Amino acid sequence: MELKEKLLSSFMAFEEQIDVHSELHDLRTAAIKNFENKGFPSKKEEAWKYTSLNAILKNDFTVFPKHENSIEFSQVSKYFLNEVDTYKVVFVDGVFSSHLSSTTHEGIDVCLMASALNKPKYKMVIDKYFNQIANKDDSLTSLNTAFANEGAYINIPKGKVAPKPIEIMYFSTGNEAALMVQPRNLVIVGENSHVQIIERHQSLNENPVLTNSVTEIFAEKRAIVDYYKIQNDTHEANLIDNTFVSQQQESHVYVHTFSFGGNLTRNNLNFYHFGERLTSTLNGITIIGEKQHVDHYTLVNHATPNCESFQDYKGIYSDRATGVFNGKVYVEKEAQKTNAFQKSNNILLSDKATINAKPQLEIFADDVKCSHGCTVGQLDETALFYMQQRGIPQKEAKALLMYAFSNAVIENIKIPELKQRITKIIATKLGVKMGFDL
Repeated sequence: MELKEKLLSSFMAFEEQIDVHSELHDLRTAAIKNFENKGFPSKKEEAWKYTSLNAILKNDFTVFPKHENSIEFSQVSKYFLNEVDTYKVVFVDGVFSSHLSSTTHEGIDVCLMASALNKPKYKMVIDKYFNQIANKDDSLTSLNTAFANEGAYINIPKGKVAPKPIEIMYFSTGNEAALMVQPRNLVIVGENSHVQIIERHQSLNENPVLTNSVTEIFAEKRAIVDYYKIQNDTHEANLIDNTFVSQQQESHVYVHTFSFGGNLTRNNLNFYHFGERLTSTLNGITIIGEKQHVDHYTLVNHATPNCESFQDYKGIYSDRATGVFNGKVYVEKEAQKTNAFQKSNNILLSDKATINAKPQLEIFADDVKCSHGCTVGQLDETALFYMQQRGIPQKEAKALLMYAFSNAVIENIKIPELKQRITKIIATKLGVKMGFDL
């Protein structure tokens, strides 16, 4: 049975297993019908021109785990940010793991999405925010909505600062021959509130995994959201990440995406402006090799005046790796005094590595400052020669140049312990040990 048919046939059984009130039932039914009509995206669609799912969809994915799987903290401790105390929302094969998690309801809510969807005390919040900013026309987002149940629910009330970072962790045990999971996250950050969030998907063996994730982030007036996505999975893991951000007046939202591993990774990152004097920051570092594929698809919709957006994506590609950057800045007529900056810089370390870049500006206002740029090249041979002349071996010299190339994005990491962790991952990807304190 093809995956699409398996998902459609599983929908009724899924709803019977969970407690669904009528509004959610209607929403899910509309979503599964949209997926049924559109199916999985193909390269015939402009937005998916350089990314094909065909090879992945040939796997016989299990839609729901046949039995509950558990893991011990010692098996996965290295993936957590142990150097600092954090809240933790952890899932194993798509199912919430209470003994690995550290949640809270003391002043803020850091808990399970299933509880928020199905408990009456959360109904007003769910009605106001759930599926309000997600793209209802997108087939994969609709598929996630139809099966949305497990995931992280984070609500930071007005005037609150989350006392420590929040880690959202998704582990795949590999106990299934092939597994598909569909996490759904909802993040609400109230007026004058602040939160730091780290999200990671990690397979624990080489069995194929397909993750179709959707995250909705709502930043109210003067809220600050600092969100980090760590993508350093095995070569059989596939991630489609759909993130939608709604910003109100004077809010600041930063989304940092670090793509180092996995077979195929598609990051759909969408920002929507609903207030003046706000700032959106999209940063990314991609370092991949072999036949890995990473596709960044970004949209910043400037709909209000006096707002800023900054996009800075760095890519380093070796072997037969393929990168895609499709970034769009849309400035509506009312969005005067917009300042939008977009940059994609890429280094190809192999003649067989590929980058497809398509920066776009659509501007309908006349008093704006907007710029975009894209570069594709190789390492600076002159700089490399200069460093070797001063006693730095070629391998280390190349690594230092590539680290310097990525440093502008690394410097934006606001959690020192995470910054150190990312630096170590980059050093490992570059095949060297950094001989200085970062």
